[in-house]
Amino acid sequence: MSDDGLPPAWPDALLFAAEPVPGRLARLARVLRHPKRALPILSARLSGRRLRAAQAFVALVGAHHHWDRPRIVPPPSEPHAALAAAGIERVVTDATGAIRITADGPPIVLLTSDGQHIAAGAAAAIAAAFADPDRHAIYGDALFSHAAHGPWLPLLRPAFDRDYLRTVDYLGPVIALRRASVIGLDAVPGAAALDLTLAIAHRFGPGAVRHLPRLLSFGRFDETGEGRTARRDAVRRDLERAGEGGTPVLVGQDGVIRLDRPLPEPRPLVSLIVPTRDRLDLLRPCIESLRHRSDWPAKEILICDNDSRDPETLAYFRTLEAEGAARVVACPGPFDFAAINNRVAAQARGRLLAFINNDVEAEAPDWLERMIREALRPEIGAVGARLVDGEGRIQHGGIVLGTGGLVTHGHRHFAGDAAGYLGALRATRSVSAVTAACLVIEADKFSRVGGFDASTFAIDFNDVDLCLRLNAVGLRTLYVGGARLHHRESASRRPSPAAAARHRAEVEALKKRWGPLLAQDPHYHPGFDPDLSTHLRLRRGWTGLEPAEPR
Repeated sequence: MSDDGLPPAWPDALLFAAEPVPGRLARLARVLRHPKRALPILSARLSGRRLRAAQAFVALVGAHHHWDRPRIVPPPSEPHAALAAAGIERVVTDATGAIRITADGPPIVLLTSDGQHIAAGAAAAIAAAFADPDRHAIYGDALFSHAAHGPWLPLLRPAFDRDYLRTVDYLGPVIALRRASVIGLDAVPGAAALDLTLAIAHRFGPGAVRHLPRLLSFGRFDETGEGRTARRDAVRRDLERAGEGGTPVLVGQDGVIRLDRPLPEPRPLVSLIVPTRDRLDLLRPCIESLRHRSDWPAKEILICDNDSRDPETLAYFRTLEAEGAARVVACPGPFDFAAINNRVAAQARGRLLAFINNDVEAEAPDWLERMIREALRPEIGAVGARLVDGEGRIQHGGIVLGTGGLVTHGHRHFAGDAAGYLGALRATRSVSAVTAACLVIEADKFSRVGGFDASTFAIDFNDVDLCLRLNAVGLRTLYVGGARLHHRESASRRPSPAAAARHRAEVEALKKRWGPLLAQDPHYHPGFDPDLSTHLRLRRGWTGLEPAEPR
């Protein structure tokens, strides 16, 4: 409880837990307003298709975090003797958030803060993880209590991601460190765990920091305005280590950190590629938003015309070309998303390519600059954005493998302005894939992997396959939560038996090519239910104490 008698503020990474959740009556009212969508849900449930009914219900009423089912009970505390027997010394930060790690002592240091309890079994799990000499830092999952006697919030953390951690401190205060790896390091007070983790990743490589998907601690921890300053200082220090000193580090009102990496002068040309067949009702808002709500100065717009016949659409093409606002490239024949984009990409003049669906509209004018800043990094391949659907809900927050039966869009159906679990929707972070509805990539990187695979994935999964091939050659895929656009997904498609058959074939092709990766996304926690919208609820039977391997 704070000095004014109010509950303490939520730490920045946990703001998602403070977002309002509509009650049952509000959800029922929405169902009743849409009887045509509600009746199939009821029918599916009554016929035993409970999963299909649940998925359709979430799509109708929206997604919200559900941590009350099942009720979470913390495990017993680990005895101090168990830590000592495992060669672990517990080091607690002082009132200023500073720590002191001496040169002498057990080989493992467990950094914690007041209010934290170590979960039973953690000592043995940590010691086993450090049996590999290439591991220098281990962090795990936690239960967080916001108020005395309140419910427990599970914090299921992602695999280590330096970009994500610089943006949002998802680690929390508990982390195990190899003593020899941190001796002599002077940690930033108030952000010790963050600072030391980033230092270890820089010194030994990102593989030296591992996540153990198991409960290691429970309790509460506070974060103040001073904590934001400490986080900023830790990130600045890490940028200096990486040779990026001087990069502006901006802390938003929500505590999310933004890095404004330098851009070359003159600004490189970006080619905005938009496939369409008629549908002027979608295309015009898309193109006009690219023209007038994108403040990147060096851009060309290329429209892939897939046999448009509507007179108004053709007249719009002529107007755009007469004004020098766009180039229209004829792409005749059956609609083949991958082949059309490949064809126009080969004619593009830009150093960067931006693939944009014709049902996407830009919102804030800095969306393209935010994406380009990341796409120009040598180690980054594809870059995606936050996309919001026509109902104001998340349509795309990165692509998650192994969910929804195959792959799904992260945080699908959550509120469009939601923070996301552990700040994931607002962060810049690594993901397995992003949608080609809005995807930015340097042209030479796109060519390096052969572009979209039109022979195997003409319509669906070509973006997933592209990103996985980029990842495989060392070009990571990034999601940029600060780049926000609107997307009316598949508004320009028409269902047919042929389309359904083609989709089934592409599903099987994706499984055949990327089967092992589809079993469990490396960026997504296995403790979540894989069947509904991501981050919605825990997997049935989850306790957090199951045997786990570091990842």
